[in-house]
Amino acid sequence: MNNPNQSLLIKTICLSALILNSIFFISCGTEKTEAQKPEEKGEQNLVTLSEAQFKNAGIQTGKVETKAVSDVLKLNGSIEVPPQNLISISIPLGGYLKSTNMLPGTIVKKGQEIAIIEDPQYIQLQQEYLVTKAKLAYSEQEQNRQKELNKEKAGSDKALQMAEAEFKSLKIILAGFAEKLRLIGLDPTRLNENNISRQIRIRSSINGYVSKVNGNIGSYFSPSDVLIELIDPSDVHLTLTVFEKDLGKLKQGQTAIAFSNNNPGKKYTSKISLIGRDLSAERTAEIHCHFELFDKSLAPGMYMNAEITVNNTQEQVLPEKSVVSFEGKNYIFSEKTGRTFEMTEVSTGNTENGFTAINTNLSTNRIVTHGAYSLLMQLKNLSEE
Repeated sequence: MNNPNQSLLIKTICLSALILNSIFFISCGTEKTEAQKPEEKGEQNLVTLSEAQFKNAGIQTGKVETKAVSDVLKLNGSIEVPPQNLISISIPLGGYLKSTNMLPGTIVKKGQEIAIIEDPQYIQLQQEYLVTKAKLAYSEQEQNRQKELNKEKAGSDKALQMAEAEFKSLKIILAGFAEKLRLIGLDPTRLNENNISRQIRIRSSINGYVSKVNGNIGSYFSPSDVLIELIDPSDVHLTLTVFEKDLGKLKQGQTAIAFSNNNPGKKYTSKISLIGRDLSAERTAEIHCHFELFDKSLAPGMYMNAEITVNNTQEQVLPEKSVVSFEGKNYIFSEKTGRTFEMTEVSTGNTENGFTAINTNLSTNRIVTHGAYSLLMQLKNLSEE
């Protein structure tokens, strides 16, 4: 039979040994983990390629260069026509539309007939002009007769004064009728009792094209109604919207390259002619640009985009392929030793003509200019393992 004290002693020794053994393994595991951390941290941005991988990746290196880099301001706006180039054709005395062959888009020349209007009042106006003209001729003769009589003391001063007043009144009335005739396009100097007409001809006052035709044949137009709208394309321009923070970057004479969403490949060159200073509630202003060569396909109201090159400065740049993006950040790879490369995060600027501006100060180490994406994939794969 075993001694109870001896059994207790054996159990105590076994338990102590088990505890010491556990502490040893825990300690070893901790030291191993702590020893690995610095190594992982130091190598997480390094990638080493085998000779075969290096050849397949087509790695090429170069140094940071200094080049002139421009900032491109991207704006939007529309094609517009200034008020002085929008012509509304109305009928000063009103009338009925007899005929017209105008349609929206029709090209017209200055002086070209665009509509024929008729109304009985035109006949009456011409009659009144001719009757007044005849009365004026008689009044002039009567005035001259009264002057002769008054000179010979055969006529009274009152009769002469009345003749002169009548002559002046008719002269004023005739001048008024003449202006009304000119207003509707009739030449009073060519009007006589043999060519009275009930029609007038409306002619274009500009070289341009028709934008709108209102009404139809037989419609009556009052003096306030617009019969036809014309556009003079000689001053059709591009209006762009600019935010307040970018106004200081612009000046008159700068080039704006415009294009439409429907045909972005076709570019239209224009120059800034006017910079607005009146800010809207959205803190924007308008700039106006004149096209160097106007294209008839650019219709008023058409939406346009434009790019304006500003701030041409010297900056350090790398080829565009040198910069790779990963998880929303930009990186470059620099050559360490042999086939080992280090990934470094950088801040980038504008990209122009295949080069990207680098805002981060870089050392003179050689930078990977070709094959950076292959290095990123290799490093990413290693990190995932």
